[in-house]
Amino acid sequence: MTTETAFLESSNYTASGLRGAHAYLLPSLLSLSGDLPPRSRILDIGCGNGSVAAEFARRGHSVVGVDLAEAGIRIARKSCPAGRFEVLAADKHILERLGEEPFDLVYSAEVIEHLYDPRSFMAGCYAATSSKGKFICTTPYHGYLKNVTLSLAGGWDKHLNPLFDGGHIKFFSRKTMSALMTESGFEKLQFHGSGRFPYLWKSMVMEAIKP
Repeated sequence: MTTETAFLESSNYTASGLRGAHAYLLPSLLSLSGDLPPRSRILDIGCGNGSVAAEFARRGHSVVGVDLAEAGIRIARKSCPAGRFEVLAADKHILERLGEEPFDLVYSAEVIEHLYDPRSFMAGCYAATSSKGKFICTTPYHGYLKNVTLSLAGGWDKHLNPLFDGGHIKFFSRKTMSALMTESGFEKLQFHGSGRFPYLWKSMVMEAIKP
């Protein structure tokens, strides 16, 4: 997973608990994974401080989280001792480096928009997902109505603030995210919005199955 040093430095995790987008994304993640059998194996790619993974662990699942922010991993290990958390990049070799079998559910929340090489990242997500397993990826939503609303409100400088170290460098639409996931081999894609009102969603949540 290639990313900017500035992004890692800006991920100044100092405490456990949900932060930022994870707070409004958690209900969607839990709802879309509700059909998982007990003690399923789950991988959180870009786990941060482990707050979302901890929610799955509380529900009896076996969780593993990876992130490049060492501060977040240290907090995750303390706050969710039932899980396994590693400082590790997500690419097609992720299972080999983890020494793990493919997972029943792989998810990544608000990570891909920070990456120079989303194809390598998606290849890692695909490799980590078991056959017939589910993958969920969230990223900020950009659609016609939201883009027009931002333009009319003069909100682009705030929304795409270039002065924010470690900010977003990739801006996905439903079409481009679907193309990337399909290109990587995922099937049966479904789209969901999360946060705020329909068509002005803060994030889009894409789920898919590995054949």
